[in-house]
Amino acid sequence: MRKEQWCVAVPRREAERTRRRLLEEGLLDRGFKPRSEGDTILLPVTEEIGGAVRREFEAVPEQAVLPRHELVGGIAVMQDDDPEAARRLLSSRPSLHTVLFPESPVEGEYRTRRFAVLAGVPATRTRVTEYGLHFDVDLALAYFSARLSTERQRILEAMEEGERVLDMFAGVGPFAITLARRAGLVVAADLNPAAVHLLVHNVALNRAGNVIPVLADAGHLARLGFPPFDRVVMNLPLAAPQFLPAAARLCRDGGTIHLYALQEQEGEYLPLIRAVTAGPVTERLVRTYSPGKWHAVYDIVVEKGGC
Repeated sequence: MRKEQWCVAVPRREAERTRRRLLEEGLLDRGFKPRSEGDTILLPVTEEIGGAVRREFEAVPEQAVLPRHELVGGIAVMQDDDPEAARRLLSSRPSLHTVLFPESPVEGEYRTRRFAVLAGVPATRTRVTEYGLHFDVDLALAYFSARLSTERQRILEAMEEGERVLDMFAGVGPFAITLARRAGLVVAADLNPAAVHLLVHNVALNRAGNVIPVLADAGHLARLGFPPFDRVVMNLPLAAPQFLPAAARLCRDGGTIHLYALQEQEGEYLPLIRAVTAGPVTERLVRTYSPGKWHAVYDIVVEKGGC
């Protein structure tokens, strides 16, 4: 039986690496068989993500139907409070040690959620492996999204060697430590003391000696006297746009800001961006967040004389 499904099309030589990444992020739809189309491999995905297209796929015959979930290391976060389904999920994946259900949305100045343990070890801490890097994460203490691993690699590939990078909302360090592979220096700031504690741990874990963790409010970073940065990452989707003027002051003329935001219409934050720079702006869909709202990234070139 064939059915139309969202998928990503990748060159054959990149298919296995992409398949593993999608599997890690909980986005690979294993209910359908990947297929080839010329020199391209079509990998079915569970939802509309950046670059996804609709194609027909053949369903995988008779397999256990697992509840929708997001994988974060050895933890699965389910969308429904269903202990029986959680136990099925736990037994289906040997790599899992815990299944959680979020009892609250991401909230508060520290961007945290409350969780109930549905199955397995009563824990919210786990280790995430991403492109050869390791991040110890505690979902109850600091926000983390495995689904942004592709974005981290995209920015890394766009960088020049030796760049000075500022991560304004670093969390436990996934962007900062990833970009440190090519940067000369990364300043990684966060307001959440628990997140910075894990960030310091992860810097040591990955031997990222060019990352400087900073416990600070992003709005006050300009007071610390840093020379202008070549690149600024702003991954705080619910609130990052309000810090854009501060980011523009911290970025050098000709540098790049990556602004991540939740929005309800295309170009929603362009007026705010145009208030700080007349430079080129590229807007991309990262992923669907909820009906009528999506996670977008604006790649912004700062031109300080243009406004």
